[in-house]
Amino acid sequence: MTTGQADKYALSSLDYAFSIRQCVVGAQMLFVAFGALVLVPVLTGLDPNVALFTAGIGTLAFQIVTRGKVPIFLASSFAFIAPIQYGMRTWGTGGTMCGVVAAGLAYFAVSALIRWKGIKAVHRLLPPIVTGPVIMVIGLSLAPSAVHMALGKTGDGTLVLFPVETALPVALIALATTVVVSVYARGFLRLVPILSGIAAGYVAAFFAGILDFSIVAGAPWFGLPHFTAPTWNLHAVILFILVSIAPIVEHVGNILAVGAVTGRNYAENPGLHKTLLGDGIATSLAGLFGGPPNTTYAEVTGGITLIRAFNPAVLTWAAFTALALSFVTKIGALLQTIPSPVMGGIMILLFGAISVVGMNLLVRAGEDLVQPRNMTIVAVVLVFGIGGMVLKAGDFSLEGIGLSGLTGIVLNLILPGKR
Repeated sequence: MTTGQADKYALSSLDYAFSIRQCVVGAQMLFVAFGALVLVPVLTGLDPNVALFTAGIGTLAFQIVTRGKVPIFLASSFAFIAPIQYGMRTWGTGGTMCGVVAAGLAYFAVSALIRWKGIKAVHRLLPPIVTGPVIMVIGLSLAPSAVHMALGKTGDGTLVLFPVETALPVALIALATTVVVSVYARGFLRLVPILSGIAAGYVAAFFAGILDFSIVAGAPWFGLPHFTAPTWNLHAVILFILVSIAPIVEHVGNILAVGAVTGRNYAENPGLHKTLLGDGIATSLAGLFGGPPNTTYAEVTGGITLIRAFNPAVLTWAAFTALALSFVTKIGALLQTIPSPVMGGIMILLFGAISVVGMNLLVRAGEDLVQPRNMTIVAVVLVFGIGGMVLKAGDFSLEGIGLSGLTGIVLNLILPGKR
């Protein structure tokens, strides 16, 4: 072997070792995202394996659009839990997926607006005085579902699944563990509070005797996820487009955050219009396969910050790992054995945290909420969204988060004063 061949062999061995390290770190980043990723399909009745699959292809699509410049992982969005639950009850999986595809198209529209007019145009259309209360409505509208499940009932409270004296201790253990890990844990453990809460609640549920493993025993080891194609539904399109306001705002914040930790301005290169387009494509792809809408994951940003793994290729390996796990059928079956009290305990914190994010938007913007214009927007949005207001025109109706989002946008545009 010549000296040049030896050098080439050494270089290829180094590249191989580096790729193995990236693969391991990427799998670890999926572990960071796993609890939140699978929580959305478990809560909404979608297939967790499909969610893993769409997280994988969504992240890969995002990287293609942004030319592999941004270390971001995309997976299930909490902002869409309420509309997915409503859609699954009202229109079924196909109709709900039509709304998910439409939500991705809303990202396309905002991306085009930013490319044409700049980010200031989005701030004028969707200022904190609109987005803050809408995000609060998303969290608060889900609060009854969390309490029902913590008490051993179904999410709508119509059926009792477990006695309250059995369910509530399990829920409180899951809640307490999530709180303790998120507040007191250090290092890598602090990045997985949801997963830690699920694990603790699962153990408590085992000792409470409310676990049923029959679905796991009957499931094959490997198989295709249960993909579902969208079917046309205008109601779902309007609802999901309006709900997409919140995750679009979240996306901008996450891109700025990951730029801050890596020392790069991703809003300039590849540009917010590119990152939003990639996020929108990921969300629409999820709808085409029957998965929940995707969003950028802040906890993964925390993970890459902790271990200083800023190479976007790491997230490529995380995406491939998610795709591989999506074909392990027993994973989805095991996730479906998590009892509702465990989910309810975690959701108490999670849905409350969503509302706090909305409040924080208002606080950071320095809005004077007793100023008549601001008070009107926030008050009407909150009461319409939480109070159950419904607007009907023939067979068409608009309510909940969709109605509150549209109301906030319209009031901000027509009321005199600051835009």
